[in-house]
Amino acid sequence: MSLDSLRHVERALPDLGSVIILDTGAVITAEDRAMLQALHSRSVGGLRHHLGILAKKGSGGLMQTYYVGYGDKSIGDCGTTEIFIEGVSMLVAKAIQDWMLYSGQESSTRYIDFAKQHLVNPLGSAEGEVILEAWRDFYVRGLSSTIEDVERRFPRQEGEDEKLYEKAVKARAFDIMRGFLPAGASTNLSWETNLRQASDHIMLLRHHPLLEVRNVAEAMEDALREAHPNSFNQKKYEATEDYNAWWMKNEYYFNKEVWVDFRLAFSGVDTDLLRNFRETLERRPPKTEIPKKVGVSGTVRFEFMLDFGSFRDLQRHRSIIQMMPRVTTSHGFHSWYLSELPTSVREEAKILLREQDQRIAALNATDFESQYYIPMGYILPNQLSGDIPALVYIVELRSTRFVHPTLRQRARQMGYSLLETFGAQGLKIHFDPEPDRFDIRRGSHDIVMKE
Repeated sequence: MSLDSLRHVERALPDLGSVIILDTGAVITAEDRAMLQALHSRSVGGLRHHLGILAKKGSGGLMQTYYVGYGDKSIGDCGTTEIFIEGVSMLVAKAIQDWMLYSGQESSTRYIDFAKQHLVNPLGSAEGEVILEAWRDFYVRGLSSTIEDVERRFPRQEGEDEKLYEKAVKARAFDIMRGFLPAGASTNLSWETNLRQASDHIMLLRHHPLLEVRNVAEAMEDALREAHPNSFNQKKYEATEDYNAWWMKNEYYFNKEVWVDFRLAFSGVDTDLLRNFRETLERRPPKTEIPKKVGVSGTVRFEFMLDFGSFRDLQRHRSIIQMMPRVTTSHGFHSWYLSELPTSVREEAKILLREQDQRIAALNATDFESQYYIPMGYILPNQLSGDIPALVYIVELRSTRFVHPTLRQRARQMGYSLLETFGAQGLKIHFDPEPDRFDIRRGSHDIVMKE
């Protein structure tokens, strides 16, 4: 079977993007794989016997015979599918990734120049276009000046590879300028999921406050129904749909007007129980995770302010529960993005922020729609909770020199707070000894074709 003969299922989105369900060319489909495993739970015939049934029934025949009548959602856990969502706003990406079992990838602002990316204008108005293009214009003009400034501040050292150094410089410049990219900037993402999780998550996404997300959910569901016809025809229950519509509209986003800069807001950890794991905690070497069983001791909740750009990075962690902040200008623009700009550009940025703030406020837009026009450098209230193994993993991974500085700061604060609270029970954290050093190895964190 050639690649040209594969039948990928595609659905166009209203605003230039698309949803594509990947056809891998597998003879045994995702639905077949799910049913072959399900038959093991009701038969001792063995795989070869079940393959004989598949050969007789044909692809999809097993699902038609057993799956719908069986009604056990766990069968859908046994078949996977790959969805590619292209040309959507970063807000859509965050909505799809707001799922604890999400697996996939998204375009990185660190390695992709967004100068030519489509900017999603949900209002379709000239005023909205002016705001979006003003951000783009500043991003394009400021990027070259920022690259030069980073080279001046961090000159290449003797023995450092020139190409790697140049990539590291650009990555740093992209880190700085991403603060001025609007949340409506388009991106691409992939979602590898089993059939059950796709159905369960789409059931919520079709009630999302943003029309764009609802459109993507509808396109995904329609495409999945064609690609996997026996797994996406479940009955919809009115009471369930009404409930999901209510809480998604009223409780999905949170935006507190008064918020602390950083605090450990709550600890539900049983310190006596945690003390039983002292040796487990004390013996752990660097680059090694704490066994998940330590999580039985309880959870901790942190609250802090963080810019939306770094929230995008933090939200990729699936082992913790995070609230979804609504993007707003209420809490101000993070000072780091301004301080890292060349002096010649900094004052222009401050003027632009004031002008754009007034333009956004004058838009005839809902609070949900306004998010598209607000850049990622604005600070938002964040709330997350998790057990000690999950939090320590995040702290150690996100507090290194290769992580965006605004997130690195919060990761280190969480780490020191955990040490202060649970150090007596044996907790230790392996911090990067030089977190603020410019390291050209950040330029190697890329995916490139071998020459």
